[in-house]
Amino acid sequence: MEYNSKAQKFMERFQSPIHNMVNVSFEFFPPKTDEAEKVLWDNIKQLEPLNPTFVSVTYGAGGSTRGRTHNTVKRIRQETGLNPAAHLTCVGSSKAEIEEIVRGYIEVGVNHIVALRGDPPSGDVNFKPHPDGYKYSTDLVAGLKKINSQLEISVAAFPEKHPESQSIEEDLDYLKAKEDAGATRAITQYFLDPYIYVNFLEKVRKRGIKMDVVPGVLLISNYNQLLKFSKMCGASVPPYITNLLQGTDETPHVRDMVVTYIIAELCRVIRKETGIDHIHFYTLNRAAQTIAACKLL
Repeated sequence: MEYNSKAQKFMERFQSPIHNMVNVSFEFFPPKTDEAEKVLWDNIKQLEPLNPTFVSVTYGAGGSTRGRTHNTVKRIRQETGLNPAAHLTCVGSSKAEIEEIVRGYIEVGVNHIVALRGDPPSGDVNFKPHPDGYKYSTDLVAGLKKINSQLEISVAAFPEKHPESQSIEEDLDYLKAKEDAGATRAITQYFLDPYIYVNFLEKVRKRGIKMDVVPGVLLISNYNQLLKFSKMCGASVPPYITNLLQGTDETPHVRDMVVTYIIAELCRVIRKETGIDHIHFYTLNRAAQTIAACKLL
């Protein structure tokens, strides 16, 4: 069969050599039950062949899943070929406790930390630092570098500003301070309009921030939960998301197909507009959607 030039160009999009494809990393949340742990490990094994740059494991709010986070990170390091990154927050830990945790990670070969201020425990409105702990994520980054100057440190960035910040400019000042303290890269809060990231990256570079700012992409699992969570974290939900997803929670198989399209198109646009070569997926421990989105990339 003969193909015209447009058809040929279309086919070539699906036949690019592997070295032209995007780097990916994945975020998991630690299991709270034995059954959830089995599901998590099934997902990790399914995603391992995609060869992510790293995988990260979160804390719950207020450090509520700290023990399971540590155990999951260490098991990933010991039982897979993946490169795990451990989340650490300022919440509920003294500087001495954090140093003990970090040195424990280093002993088992984990040298990548995702350093965050963290959210207050459930029921608390305002963040309260530990009396002997770090107050801000910038302090945590600097403290980690004192523990071991060779640590790889990822930090958070907020394309639509942190809910507690007065302005995006204030957020950019904090991000620059994190870089100056020793951060290796920033990973953004999720966004649903690709041009929010495009515009944010332009502001980041104008502010003189040179580290990589990796776009964080959320694998949407439920439209109604998305609305609730987006309101909490300050992420806007553009009309096209509502048009595509409203009413699909009753038909999860349809919703998942639509979400895969949304994520793939979001990633395509930000790559086209910025040339970015690394995308971080908030997987919600859902391997199938993550694999589908990566295949399309």
